Amino acid sequence: MNRVIVIEFTTLDGVVEDPDGSEGTQAGGWAFRFGREAVAGDKFRLGPILDSCAILMGRRSWEMFAKIWPGRSDDFSSKLNAAPKLVASRTMTDLGAWNNSSLIEGELSDEVRRHRSERDIVVIGSLGVAHQLMHADLVDEYRLLIFPIVLGTGRQLFTAPLASDVHLTSVTQSGPAALLYYERSGSAETADGIHAE
Repeated sequence: MNRVIVIEFTTLDGVVEDPDGSEGTQAGGWAFRFGREAVAGDKFRLGPILDSCAILMGRRSWEMFAKIWPGRSDDFSSKLNAAPKLVASRTMTDLGAWNNSSLIEGELSDEVRRHRSERDIVVIGSLGVAHQLMHADLVDEYRLLIFPIVLGTGRQLFTAPLASDVHLTSVTQSGPAALLYYERSGSAETADGIHAE
C-alpha cells in the first residue's frame, strides 16, 4: 500500500519552524548551527522512494526549493528534480521554475487520497500541509531528524488537540542528529520490529 510520509527537521523540543533561517525568525537557522553536512543530501533516507513517489509542498517550501535544487546535478538532486512535485497553493500560477511541478486543483485531502492510490506521497517541510493531512488522518509515516537543541519557542509538528497513535520503527544516528521513523499504529510493522543502527 502506498504511503503519505512527512519528513521534518526538528529540535529536541519539537520545533520544526525555520530550520534553515529562510523565514527570518529569531531562532531561525538552528539546523545549520551543526554545519552544512548535518542537513545536506538524503538525510531522510528516501533513496529509491524518490524514483516513484510524488513530492508534496506548500507554496513557501516550493519557492525555496525551486531556487536551490534545479541547478544541482548530484544523484539525490537529480532524483528530486525528476520527481513529480505537487504544490498546495491558492495564489500561485507559475510553476515554471522547477520542472515536473503542478498545482493541487481540488481539496488537499481528496487530492492526496487520489494521488496516494497511485504512488507514495512525501511531504517535505510545509508545516501547514502536514497539519492538514494529520488532521485528516492521512499520514502513514513520519521521518524526523532530531537535532540536539532546545529552542523553547516556535511552531511544532505535533500540536493539541491532535492525537494519533504511532510506533517507532527505526533509529539511526546521523551526525549530531538522530533520524527516527514512526509509523501509524495498525500498519504491518509492530513496535517489536524496531531497527537501530
